[in-house]
Amino acid sequence: MEWLGFEWDKECYASDYFQQLYNWAVELIKEGKAYIDSQTSEEMAAQKGTPTEPGTASPYRDRSVEENLRIFEEMKAGKHAEGTHVLRAKIDMSSSNMLMRDPVMYRILHQDHHRTGSDWCIYPMYDWTHGQSDYIEQVSHSLCTLEFAMHRELYDWFLDALYDDNKLRPKQREFARRNLSHTVVSKRKLARLVEEGVVNGWDDPRMPTISGLRRRGYTPESIRNFADTIGIARRENLIDVSLLEFHVREHLNKITSRVMAVLDPLKVVITNYPEGQEEWLEAENNPEDESAGSRKVPFGRELWIEKADFKEEANRKFFRLKLGGEVRLKNGYIIKAESCTKDENGNITEVQCTYDPKSKSGSGTEESMRKVKGTLHWVSAQHAHSAEVRLYDRLFTDAAPDSHKDTDFMEFINPNSLESITAFIEPSLASAKEGERFQFQRMGYFCVDSDSTKEKLVFNRTVGLRDTWAKLQEAPK
Repeated sequence: MEWLGFEWDKECYASDYFQQLYNWAVELIKEGKAYIDSQTSEEMAAQKGTPTEPGTASPYRDRSVEENLRIFEEMKAGKHAEGTHVLRAKIDMSSSNMLMRDPVMYRILHQDHHRTGSDWCIYPMYDWTHGQSDYIEQVSHSLCTLEFAMHRELYDWFLDALYDDNKLRPKQREFARRNLSHTVVSKRKLARLVEEGVVNGWDDPRMPTISGLRRRGYTPESIRNFADTIGIARRENLIDVSLLEFHVREHLNKITSRVMAVLDPLKVVITNYPEGQEEWLEAENNPEDESAGSRKVPFGRELWIEKADFKEEANRKFFRLKLGGEVRLKNGYIIKAESCTKDENGNITEVQCTYDPKSKSGSGTEESMRKVKGTLHWVSAQHAHSAEVRLYDRLFTDAAPDSHKDTDFMEFINPNSLESITAFIEPSLASAKEGERFQFQRMGYFCVDSDSTKEKLVFNRTVGLRDTWAKLQEAPK
């Protein structure tokens, strides 16, 4: 939460209030508003009724105050086995709101608590703990998602029983959950993804968790901007994840250095460049930020370019490299494709080019000002470092995978949500640290992953340079 940009006075735990909650429960028993029920859970479920039929009272509902207090104290002291007794609020077994039909306040649980150890053998239920903790902390508004709307009546009933006019009374208010397309945000469903090995833990970059978004390279500023944009709604809605990616892309464009990496490499040999010669070219780090400065990138006779950037033959609208055609290498020279080499299967393995020595970017010569329609990123083969690059895509193929009543959301898992490849990166990236973000020119935004080692860097694709998902979805099959 600090990473997201928020501050608070202290962390608050319901376990800090266990004694106060117990004391208040004793008061409710004394006032005849709570009782010990010794039915089994199955018996209580059977007598609770249905949404259209009222429940029936427990045979223990009219126990004396003295007996209730005695058993409750014995429960606290650990004298009863789990499941033998519960403390229930005495409200209304005929209420149209089934949560008001004498809800359970305490149950016996002989387990140590991670903060209170073995001090307690009884533990308060959520609905009893929620409003009272807010009251103790003097919270003005408790913001919940819409599924808690039916709980508000019970929240208020408990407060009515304890409220002091001299103190601030909390209010529960419900709002729609921010549901993202092509994912799920239910903790239960996210847990299933982890437990069944669909993802590699809660911080997997495909997960809509804070740790997952952070590991993927999202910035706190972009997440807050996204939240501000969509606002707060009272109706359930589905927010297209592309809007979140837009804000991520917009912020990263301002703050990241532009670097060169080749993800699907094809060898280029500049036949008229002297063998063994190298030079270091000036490259701007970020045109959006003058203070970012520049760096040096090595250039030599052999380079890597993207396979998709070369075709033997292409139409007039293909502005990348083709036989007989010219392109400019980013920060470097204009080259012309003269020939190519293929393997036994007809796959192109190498392109032979010539370069114009007078066309070096920024050299001030007339040739350096010459315009060609295509500009390619590249990496010097001699100086390149290899890196693992993880290309993440939508986790689900369906925009709302958990909205189908008759289909398990797991049926919509995208089998291609993660592709791991070996890429070549420019040497300036060799010292990149975990969490650092970069724009791989023409390829997207990438972040150094926590799996990186001194021997091998690992990059996660944070987001592409533009939203290509919608176009892919609309493309003819």
